[in-house]
Amino acid sequence: MTDRSRKGSGPLIIIGGHEDKDGERIILKEVAKYVRGGRLVIATVASHQPEGYFDAYKEAFGALGVTDLVELYVQERSEAQDEEKLHLFDGATGVFFSGGDQLRISSQLGDTPVERRVREIHEAGGVIAGTSAGASAMSDTMLVKGKGQETHRIGDLHLAAGLGLVRDVIIDQHFAERGRIGRLLGAVAQNPRELGIGIDEDTAIILRGDNFEVIGSGGVYVVDGGGVTHSNIAEAETDRALSIHDVRLHVLCHGDRFQLGDRRPGMAEAQRVAKAAES
Repeated sequence: MTDRSRKGSGPLIIIGGHEDKDGERIILKEVAKYVRGGRLVIATVASHQPEGYFDAYKEAFGALGVTDLVELYVQERSEAQDEEKLHLFDGATGVFFSGGDQLRISSQLGDTPVERRVREIHEAGGVIAGTSAGASAMSDTMLVKGKGQETHRIGDLHLAAGLGLVRDVIIDQHFAERGRIGRLLGAVAQNPRELGIGIDEDTAIILRGDNFEVIGSGGVYVVDGGGVTHSNIAEAETDRALSIHDVRLHVLCHGDRFQLGDRRPGMAEAQRVAKAAES
């Protein structure tokens, strides 16, 4: 089985969007914990109009004790070469990608000095987080566009190369809220060796090595196409509904774990403790 993340690297916190910024801030607390008093770079690159994003996160993280925050934004790809932009990462122990258009993240930052700095921070043990578009950009194959809230139509899906911080998965966000199960099934039908991971709003996975844990108020859906016996993805007309047989689906919630290498869910921590107490 291929390694899906970099051994020894810091955690990835992959968020389905609309994470709580005013209440308990369960997800943002996790990001703050891993920043460990260092600098947090808020990358608003995904947005065509980034005004307001940084201020909202500055306030939310400030309440959690993270006070050294800087904003990274590039209007044009050439800016990702600037020394001024690279100096934003001085002393950084975390990078947080906000929402918008995931294609802007990959097209503006891919194979640039800025992307290399992000990887260096991750490989040194720093946390890399992404919400909404920032979540989709984490994987090597990135889901860019496709209709939700209806049965998937062949041809109605756009995939592109992402940042590749986690490999052999395809990540979708705002999942249950926007009815995106059909398009994630379509993505897995095209790439059955890759696990599809759909993450609800105010929900995240914390990925360390080859395992992730779910936190937040919603669900995480894992679509496994490894056992698929039939799909019409290659033969049918582009407006035909998707047919796919023997696909496996796991639904996880707060505290549940998943082993990417084995493609199997694990027991939630509370369940493990209770079971140990019984034995």
